[in-house]
Amino acid sequence: MDVTMTDPPSLDAKDNKFLKATFSVVGIMSTLVIYGVLQEKIMRVPYGPNHEFFKHSLFLVFCNRITTSAVSAVILLTSKKALDPVAPIYKYGVVSISNILTTTCQYEALKYVSFPVQTLAKCAKMIPVMIWGTIIMQKKYKGPDYFFALLVTLGCSLFILFPGASELSPYRKERESTVWGVSLMIGYLGFDGFTSTFQDKLFKGYDMGIYNQIFYTTLCSCILSLTGLILQGNLLMAIDFVSRHKDCFFDIALLSTVATASQFFISYTIRTFGALTFATIMTTRQLVSILLSCVWFAHPLSVEQFIGAVIVFGSLYAKSFLKRKPEKPLPTSHKSDVEATVPLKAVA
Repeated sequence: MDVTMTDPPSLDAKDNKFLKATFSVVGIMSTLVIYGVLQEKIMRVPYGPNHEFFKHSLFLVFCNRITTSAVSAVILLTSKKALDPVAPIYKYGVVSISNILTTTCQYEALKYVSFPVQTLAKCAKMIPVMIWGTIIMQKKYKGPDYFFALLVTLGCSLFILFPGASELSPYRKERESTVWGVSLMIGYLGFDGFTSTFQDKLFKGYDMGIYNQIFYTTLCSCILSLTGLILQGNLLMAIDFVSRHKDCFFDIALLSTVATASQFFISYTIRTFGALTFATIMTTRQLVSILLSCVWFAHPLSVEQFIGAVIVFGSLYAKSFLKRKPEKPLPTSHKSDVEATVPLKAVA
């Protein structure tokens, strides 16, 4: 009787997988950590001898979206995929409006709360996502999902309510700065939860690849953010600011570049290793971003903040590793299905 033996994985295969994993981790960590540091630098650090603050957050949205839109258009054309919209334009517009509000709240919040506070608060997005998922997608969640969501929210609350002694807003130094900053973060979480949920509904309702959605959503965002800048009279003011402060122009250009690059690293990671590995990398990225910001911008952590951070990241890692059936990456031939799992606003 013939017995077919299966050869063990070769060293070359293992080395290749290690290199791919290294590429994914380094790519995501480097682009998103740089993105986070640049956000705080642009919105909280003064420029020039007169110590002027950049205040036009909608201009950052416009620069980010026009860069991503251009790159996604090039990818669609070079891959010979159709540029025609798959869904009605107004549905792209809904995602775009929510996306703009999400990012604007994110940038504006940095005027009143520090980057570590904002980054950790983003971990609480599980609750709004679950709420919108129940309303829009009629999803049902299990007890452990609510338990971890509540733990993360508790940790975030500790981190926000007990700031370090010397942590001050560059715009206001009263207690109301924290209240306004937290209000903006609540707005960010609500709009971001709606954005990702509505995107999920679009992906499930239409045969839509990620680059098609990115192109039309960011194109709508470009038009809407440009219109907003013109109506507010801030477009020329923002251009004047970056023309007078070349280092600010460089920071914004680099911010838009790493924001776009991160999209492709995210897509590659999910396609190659699955969503569970991606979630673990993103959790680590948030932790590294907070630690780097604390060192770079001298944000002291109070005891309560340290406890809150331990609760948040401990809960997130536990949720990742306690999954009974980790998701497996799909074959490359199922690329369109994998693309549908990649969130547009992963770097908001």
